Amino acid sequence: MRLGGRLAAAIEVLEDINRRHRPVADALKDWGLSHRFAGGGDRAAIGNIVYDALRRRRSAGWLLGDDTPRAIAIGALLLEWRLTPQKLGAALEGDKFAPPPLTSAELAAISHNRDEAAPPAVKADCPDWCAPLLEENFGDRWVDEGSALAMRPPLDLRVNALKAATDEVLGELEDTGARPAAIAANGIRIAPIEGDGRHPNVQAEPAFQKGWFEVQDEGSQIVATLAGAEPGMQVLDYCAGAGGKALALSAAMDGQGQIFAHDSEKQRLAPIFERMRRCDSRNIQVAAKPADLIPLQDRMDIVLVDAPCTGSGTWRRRPDAKWRLTERQLDARRGEQSAILDAASAYVKPGGLLVYITCSVFDEENGRQVSAFRQRDAGFSPVDHTALWHRHFPGHADAARIDVDAGISLSPACSGTDGFFFCAMRKAG
Repeated sequence: MRLGGRLAAAIEVLEDINRRHRPVADALKDWGLSHRFAGGGDRAAIGNIVYDALRRRRSAGWLLGDDTPRAIAIGALLLEWRLTPQKLGAALEGDKFAPPPLTSAELAAISHNRDEAAPPAVKADCPDWCAPLLEENFGDRWVDEGSALAMRPPLDLRVNALKAATDEVLGELEDTGARPAAIAANGIRIAPIEGDGRHPNVQAEPAFQKGWFEVQDEGSQIVATLAGAEPGMQVLDYCAGAGGKALALSAAMDGQGQIFAHDSEKQRLAPIFERMRRCDSRNIQVAAKPADLIPLQDRMDIVLVDAPCTGSGTWRRRPDAKWRLTERQLDARRGEQSAILDAASAYVKPGGLLVYITCSVFDEENGRQVSAFRQRDAGFSPVDHTALWHRHFPGHADAARIDVDAGISLSPACSGTDGFFFCAMRKAG
């Protein structure tokens, strides 16, 4: 397929997403199943246009003066693929599968709608109602932070120290452009793709099948390290999900001690069993039932709460979620987070740590939740987060926003990671 056919397919997928209000991954999968003639390169390029259009929906729509699937797909090619209207017009010309060429009205809008004149929320590529939340969290930098959340993400890997060393994994992946991560000690990064490129299928690599590495954003690796799990500890991963952080904690503990992986929705835990086997993480015990937790009360050195949240810190990877999110959903997440913190705190032993993590960049889910919890339970006090950061990541003082009491925040513009929040609170002994 030429670019014109790929653009037409991307517009079709975006129309399907709008019409059926469905996740982008489902729409792309269905398109591929009904268009089996499209090769892997075609599907990757179409996916890139679709994801770019969703990431840059506000700025692409501003550029074209419209927010239709056609407008944002074309706008994405101009903004993210750095095509000029002339080059795009030449690429579409003579392609019978291409959408209609740029109209005079579209060309006029492109010429007139300069980025510097765009409203702040457009430059930040965020919904209007999210703009005050970003501004509250990031202050004068909120537009830059929002814009960074609309960029293409890298592919991050975590070396499983139980089975391999970073140099070994880099050797296995030498053809992928993999490099050591900037901050995480066991992290590896493959840079964001450009144009119609695609990331390598690292899960097909023999090294992955042998359990030498896991796919995990560097920010997720960093907050797992900050939790401070050490060999011999008793740890409860209270919202374990598919087990990414539990596996990281297991490696940090060198397989010694015990990790209890729990999630209120048992189906989320299903992938953890195969991941544990592949990674040789033998000190993880799945505690799927509430009754499994009863013996753990007041016994855990660390209780890690990777709380359900809006996921606003992952908008680079899940841009469709940005436009589906509502204030009502934010309120629901806040209620869940409060209840989970209260419940999880019961398992922390005297002198132990309650670790609260989100992949959100909204303070309502982060610092405010911590403050509200401490008002409800005076038995917990925050650790010195500045000292904690410098102990684990010396030389990276500018890579995080740190409040000594409230916690540590990561973001694409600041740390080059997804958006994460971390706070550790110690229970009175």
